[in-house]
Amino acid sequence: MAKRMVLMLALMIAFIAALGFVKVRQFQAMAKQFAAMQAPPDAVTTVVVTREEWPSTINAIATVAAVQGVTVSADLPGIIDRIAFDSGRSVQQGDILVQLDTRQEQAQLAAAQAQFEVARLNFERMRGLVEQDAVSRAEYDNAAAVHKQAEARIQEIRATIERKTIRAPFSGVLGIRQVNLGQYLTGGDPVVPLQSLNPVYVNFGIPQQQAGEVRAGSKVHIRIGELGAREFSGRVSAVNAVVDQTTRNIQVQATLANPGGVLRAGMFVQAQLHLGASQAVVALPASAINYAPYGDSVFIVSDLKDATGQRYRGVRQQVVKLGGARGDQIAVLSGLNAGEEVVTSGVFKLRNGAPVRVNNKVQPANSRTPKPEES
Repeated sequence: MAKRMVLMLALMIAFIAALGFVKVRQFQAMAKQFAAMQAPPDAVTTVVVTREEWPSTINAIATVAAVQGVTVSADLPGIIDRIAFDSGRSVQQGDILVQLDTRQEQAQLAAAQAQFEVARLNFERMRGLVEQDAVSRAEYDNAAAVHKQAEARIQEIRATIERKTIRAPFSGVLGIRQVNLGQYLTGGDPVVPLQSLNPVYVNFGIPQQQAGEVRAGSKVHIRIGELGAREFSGRVSAVNAVVDQTTRNIQVQATLANPGGVLRAGMFVQAQLHLGASQAVVALPASAINYAPYGDSVFIVSDLKDATGQRYRGVRQQVVKLGGARGDQIAVLSGLNAGEEVVTSGVFKLRNGAPVRVNNKVQPANSRTPKPEES
């Protein structure tokens, strides 16, 4: 009985061992098949890169500022008697904006003129008498002083009347009126903003490392997203003497012609500062760049070999150093050579060594000066 049990146990062990051997062989065969299999190639678009000369530029977000801009305010207290402007209108230097009530000053002026006339007649009479030695020199000097005081009083009242006539200090465009007819104004109360909008200043900051490359007279191009492809050109008029301790940027101010007043004070615009020198770069569509914390890269299409030694069309990942942007294009400063074929779309699904199929029927945007479809 024991021999039969031992025999049966031996047979079971042999059967299980044989079954395990067969399964191991099957798994090994499947692993070889999987290893030999390749993923289907990904469809991508490509471009053959060439080198070109790009002007050295700095891009920055800038703010428009008026060459002259103030909030016109009252100089002396008084009640508004007349408003001579409309909100948003253009005015010339010296145009009357607001007239305060000057009836009291006008009455004072009439009285001062009468006193002046009396003082003038008395002075002329004293001058004739002093020549005849009919009066003392002291009486004559007193009459002359009274005459001058009366004349000065008239000038003082006229100056007060003039100061109650609020005028435009320079030519420009008015903002929204902040006063009403009959309103009492105290000294310094705002009346209306006034901005001189042609030309305008554009202020922006650049890194301190590039401050030495900026000179007065350097070209600046301005673009506004809301205005489509419209551009404005100007020149650098001033570079600040100090570096901002918070941002470590230095402020640059450019002056631009602004016909029609399209640019308004306070607008954010895109500024491109031209440094003059140019450099040889490879220009690629922005969609070709694979951005990553460890470094930006592109995928180059070339002939590769798989594990069995067979050649196939695939990609290799290449780390690159990027420069500035221009429209849809990004400048690649190093890492690429002219003549290499670079993937321009479908980058997100690629990995190093992945097989690809090139289909360039539809290409991504690659324009230096793109224009929105609805601009």
